[in-house]
Amino acid sequence: MFAKLEGLERKYEELEASLADPEVFNDPEKYKKVAKAHAELREIVQLFRRRKQLAGEIAENRQLLKDDDPDIRAMAHEEIRKAEEELPRLEEALKIALLPVDPLDEKNIILEIRAGTGGEEAALFAADLFRMYSRYADLMGWKVEILSASEADSGGYKEIICLISGDKVYSRLKYEAGAHRVQRVPTTETQGRIHTSAATVAVMPEAEEVDAEIKPEDLRIDIFRASGAGGQHVNKTESAVRLTHLPTGIVVSCQDERSQHKNKARAMKVLASRLLAAETEKRNMEMSADRKAQVGTGDRSERIRTYNFPQGRCTDHRINLTLYSLDKIMEGELSPLLDALATSAQAAALREQAEKR
Repeated sequence: MFAKLEGLERKYEELEASLADPEVFNDPEKYKKVAKAHAELREIVQLFRRRKQLAGEIAENRQLLKDDDPDIRAMAHEEIRKAEEELPRLEEALKIALLPVDPLDEKNIILEIRAGTGGEEAALFAADLFRMYSRYADLMGWKVEILSASEADSGGYKEIICLISGDKVYSRLKYEAGAHRVQRVPTTETQGRIHTSAATVAVMPEAEEVDAEIKPEDLRIDIFRASGAGGQHVNKTESAVRLTHLPTGIVVSCQDERSQHKNKARAMKVLASRLLAAETEKRNMEMSADRKAQVGTGDRSERIRTYNFPQGRCTDHRINLTLYSLDKIMEGELSPLLDALATSAQAAALREQAEKR
């Protein structure tokens, strides 16, 4: 581990020198690339330097333990104690920092939320989940753009697809994929009985042109008239677009825009992201039949979380975490959940790494 860290520190110093090189400084594209690589190494190099500093302090204080002055020996004992307390935490942080980085972590995401079992109540819950993620995006300074929405008569969503863009969106939300269950008393329930319904969430990294090449001959494009709940949602022209990717059978429809070209562009974006997600899942399965570094499988059929409104609790079944702050969670305060999921994934990855040694 330390040989690797020494190499990373040398690389960091080389990048630091490059940033001051006029040839790099005067080339915006080159400077941006070097600055990004430099920033990515900063945290791990700072941790490593602090670790080296602590090791040096321990060695120096051990020499002072031989001093004739009892006060100096007592001070040295205390300094060693403090350093040895910090050292394990620092080395754990270094191990985590050395874990392989998911190349998709930097990407924006396509978020799909669909009403599951539970009829109108499931559609209302899908809308609540969309609002929850939108509020979290606001807190993070991210942008949310609705790509496609199919409204239910109740005012909820049968399905809603959106693009969330910002800094490291996929890294924060990638563990949200799966079945979300809600337990609450619907507004239409006169007997006060608790109903259980569900919605499924899919989180897909936004695909760029280089990520998913879609050949024209692999596409079937159908144009049809948009339908909806009435008013502005009904389009009198044939502007809705349905794309079918023939090799995989993936179908994407978009009818929110009045322009056929805009609907096609949005549908292509969703299709490309679904293809990238499918390819990524296939590659992951090939790498390991049991991906221990994942929190759950990410499969939309797997129940990952329960939102119990009468008890004000939210339980994530993958890590057995229950929080009694459901009102805050529904307002977008997801960090306690997401941080715990990320920590669990890191711990699993460290165990897997240790087993390979």
